[in-house]
Amino acid sequence: MAFGAMIMSVGAETFKVPATEQYPYYYSVDVPDGNYRVTVVLGSKKKATETCVRAENRRLFEQKVVFKKGQMQTFSFIVNKRSVDIPSYMKGGKERPASKVKIKPGEVGSFSWDDKLTLEFNGAAPCVQSITIEPDTTALTIFLCGNSTVVDQGKEPWASWGQIFPFWFNDKVAVCNVAESGLTAGTFLAQNRLEKILSMMKPGDYVFCEFGHNDEKEKGPGTGAWYHYTVNLKKFVDEVRGKGGNIIFCTPTQRRFFEGTTIRNTHGDFPAAMKAVAERENVPLIDLNASTKVLFETMGVEGSKKLLVHYKVGDFPWMQKDFADNTHFNPFGAYEVSKLVVMGLKQLNSPLVQYLRPEWQDFNPQTPDNPEEFYWPQSIYYDSRKPDGN
Repeated sequence: MAFGAMIMSVGAETFKVPATEQYPYYYSVDVPDGNYRVTVVLGSKKKATETCVRAENRRLFEQKVVFKKGQMQTFSFIVNKRSVDIPSYMKGGKERPASKVKIKPGEVGSFSWDDKLTLEFNGAAPCVQSITIEPDTTALTIFLCGNSTVVDQGKEPWASWGQIFPFWFNDKVAVCNVAESGLTAGTFLAQNRLEKILSMMKPGDYVFCEFGHNDEKEKGPGTGAWYHYTVNLKKFVDEVRGKGGNIIFCTPTQRRFFEGTTIRNTHGDFPAAMKAVAERENVPLIDLNASTKVLFETMGVEGSKKLLVHYKVGDFPWMQKDFADNTHFNPFGAYEVSKLVVMGLKQLNSPLVQYLRPEWQDFNPQTPDNPEEFYWPQSIYYDSRKPDGN
């Protein structure tokens, strides 16, 4: 990967990056929490190039930039960087003391919660001429709350819609994904993740919530769709609106459980309970439960495996056993579901659609993309263990 005398600048500081022929190439720089405008010049005067740009835990920003020899172009996007630290902030007219997010052991040391902003340059022939990273205080931020179907999955072959979602927006929008595998609405709150969001958000920012997969497995008094779950969803509504934010609910994505040619709903009353809270509190709702059902059934019993982590030994050089996971998406499935979220915004006539990239094309789950044509260069990080939750 030819960097040559590439210059990487952060604010007033400038750093020279050594040339390398190894890729994918990762570059990290220490920066405080916040949104950053990243400007990269891709291409080369000496060779044809093909570059994919991701950030933090495989968060997609430029999917496939192909140039002939001599071609170069500037690209700009907003990356949100965060750490576990929660600074003191005003809440309900009172100062909330500083605290920390109680991240899970599997998150320790990940790109999502460290002190650095990390960029990944991948692809068949990646080449970047320069990188500039500048603080951005004007971008609209979309915060994502949820579980393993939403989180920025850090390792192959796992992926979730939240890490593809930033790709569809222009450089006036940042996406901060605070979701994590295995969480319920209640454990998300208990780990101070909403507190972290409230400490960062500005009036007019957005918070998306998708919960249900793990909430439905809770046992004991007060559990179930109509008590703890709805009470916790109401907390999200009140807290976000109390800070001047906008909240959007997403019903849980389907699991790939077929009865004949029909998907069986495994979520019980949880989608209905979320819809009831949304109606009562006037919260816009994207029905991913319904749209992923259409997507799965359209692709069929066998074809729908292409959306999920269904692989045989030998599909990847590091695989030591078969994968057959009917809950967790692979990068192609995450890509398709992210399109369903955007289509949900369009159906809501959300103001967010004004920030979609010019390349966006409307998506119908009854005519899904061809998985064989999907482009996703593998990162160097992989994990044979299923994410928490199911």
